[in-house]
Amino acid sequence: MTTKLTLTIDKAIIKRAKSYALDKNKSVSRIVEDYLNNISSGTTPIEFSKALEAPITDSLVGMFADTGKDYKTLLDEIRMERFL
Repeated sequence: MTTKLTLTIDKAIIKRAKSYALDKNKSVSRIVEDYLNNISSGTTPIEFSKALEAPITDSLVGMFADTGKDYKTLLDEIRMERFL
């Protein structure tokens, strides 16, 4: 059974929360419910953050080395290697 809850939250936070919810394809209510469920069930912050992981994008982290060069420079270098 669901029950309505009224919260007083800063407008800027609500705007960011709605954007976040849209990106996650969830409602703000669902995100708040999940959060409250996690903190009230004794779930540690680390376990809660793991529940928010994105396995596909997380698997890409660290895949490419950051050399500090911009994209155009890297692309030019690759083209030169390919055609030399």
